[in-house]
Amino acid sequence: MAQGSIEVYESEGRTFPPSDEFAAAALADDRSLYDQADADYEAFWASQARDLLSWSKDFTSVLQWDLPFAKWFEDGELNVSENCLDRHVAAGLGDKVAFHWEGEPGDTRTISYSELLAEVERFANVMKGLGLSKGDRIAIYMPMIPELPIAMLACTRIGVAHSVIFGGFSPDAITDRCEDAEARLIITADAGYRRGEPSALKPNVDAALTAGAPSVENVIVVDRCGTDPAMVEGRDHWWHDLMANAEPSCPPEPMGAEQLLYLLYTSGTTAKPKGIMHTTGGYLTQVAFTHKYVFDLKPETDVYWCAADIGWVTGHSYIVYGPLTNGCTSVMYEGTPDTPRPNERSGDRASWNKDRLWDIVERYGVTQLYTAPTAIRTFMKWGDEWPARRDLSSLRVLGTVGEPINPEAWMWYHDNIGGNSCPIVDTWWQTETGGHMITPLPGVTTTKPGTATTPIPGVYAEVVDDHGNPVEVGGGYLTITRPWPSMLRGIWGDPQRYLDTYWAAYEGRYFAGDGARVDEDGYIWLLGRVDDVMNVSGHRISTAEVESALVDHPAVAEAAVVGATDDITGQAIVGYVILIGSVEASEELREEVRQHVGTKLGPTARPKAVFLVPDLPKTRSGKIMRRLLRDVADGRDLGDTTTLADPDVVAAIREGAAESDEE
Repeated sequence: MAQGSIEVYESEGRTFPPSDEFAAAALADDRSLYDQADADYEAFWASQARDLLSWSKDFTSVLQWDLPFAKWFEDGELNVSENCLDRHVAAGLGDKVAFHWEGEPGDTRTISYSELLAEVERFANVMKGLGLSKGDRIAIYMPMIPELPIAMLACTRIGVAHSVIFGGFSPDAITDRCEDAEARLIITADAGYRRGEPSALKPNVDAALTAGAPSVENVIVVDRCGTDPAMVEGRDHWWHDLMANAEPSCPPEPMGAEQLLYLLYTSGTTAKPKGIMHTTGGYLTQVAFTHKYVFDLKPETDVYWCAADIGWVTGHSYIVYGPLTNGCTSVMYEGTPDTPRPNERSGDRASWNKDRLWDIVERYGVTQLYTAPTAIRTFMKWGDEWPARRDLSSLRVLGTVGEPINPEAWMWYHDNIGGNSCPIVDTWWQTETGGHMITPLPGVTTTKPGTATTPIPGVYAEVVDDHGNPVEVGGGYLTITRPWPSMLRGIWGDPQRYLDTYWAAYEGRYFAGDGARVDEDGYIWLLGRVDDVMNVSGHRISTAEVESALVDHPAVAEAAVVGATDDITGQAIVGYVILIGSVEASEELREEVRQHVGTKLGPTARPKAVFLVPDLPKTRSGKIMRRLLRDVADGRDLGDTTTLADPDVVAAIREGAAESDEE
């Protein structure tokens, strides 16, 4: 098979042909990037750092590795905001669009590189006026509005580390993160629009600061929705007032390559979240490299869109820092994919606007679309008519965020969004890795639906067995064998936890808890976290494997699988299935779907029960809350459901499960 082609793939009688357009999109260097990295991977990353970034002081040290602690380009100096903004303006690109921004109610902004730089300089001076300087930490709790990347870039200009807190999180999450980071400032908004209504943010900050976080001295508030929140005298400040009085010029300060850039908190096995530390030079090198090559970027003409939220690492790396470093024009939007335009809201969710994303792609001529597997499965459930209403011919690369999608969703994405011609870059990476780790490169890697293929140049991964021995073909645990530039530098304030969490399972190897298998071609298939493995009569079965088999059925759009308590087998497999929009639920179909899994994976993996449900319980970031599904399966109280995007979903699932039991 020629490099750059899409492998012929058969599923349910469908044949998925190679794409000549994909094969023709080969990078000029073809596989030379891999060859360079394999010859000398430190020299490879040093070359990328110098080619992609501007350094105020060149580095002489590439990598210092004292397992598990890495330092990349340690004696070099640079400034992130200068790399993202100043150098492009100085090169005559000040009028180039940095962001096309789409607000949920229909308001828009087009922001050039020179305009973005001016706003960043002013806000950097605002923070300096509040006494902040290099080494301080602040928290950002905002909706997806332009002030969010402005605040982040202003932090990088003066060496203040930011901790972005997703706007759907509770006051407790704000308190915990601000206390752990000892944040001196919170930047927020009165509210942000979500599903047609303002969703309050400032009251959550007030509640968080009432409960704790005494290190916070000031709160800056953007007036996004005009909700007139309470303002505390002397502590709270309006963004627009501070910006109106700020000095317009703030030169970028040189930062050491290992200067702390940001903290991003992730959940852990304990109640205390982990503050993942990312530093400056290595992180920026890898996100710039991956953004350029994974999306086959042509910054002079491309309009790139990562349809994610900046509250997650995806938004840090591939909405803000990667695209701006590469001088790219990007789209940024507020809200959800099915949010109605003004005057379209109704109580009947089926009548809501389902082509918002495709409308945005058409209007701006988006060339690269990078979105979440959950979103793709949702679009698939809605049906083919919505993308068919729009001209999507501008698209030339499609991507998926963070985890490989199942083959059926991959093919739907390729057929209905990519017009059978766009390469799909299916990526695996994590908050801890900072940037892409396993992904195809367009025109270079032969892809297979359902796998992220192989590691990028300069990243080295192996699947190992229980004893840490490499697995040539078969299943095991995904490990990283060498340090990489954008890797986490530790857990804030807890180096022992960093060692215990990521480096203790297999000697000399990074392991974050993902199961994987290697096929005969050396491609890596992610099977989900090993704590998402069910033990059925002594057989270890991955939830991801069963979910993939469920959605392989032509009537199924999306599925989630959990292990329910079973007195005989220890755990029993229970599947929750959303059908494609045109398919009607029936007892016969439910049994057919259940048997389909047995045909695909064998009788041991056949679910004990399959429930046909209208939706799945998801957080506002799109993550399925399997804990709630386990609770439903076991008949337990559900506990806290406040982080769900739609709290009514669980009641509908319980009702559907009860009806299935009666049948």
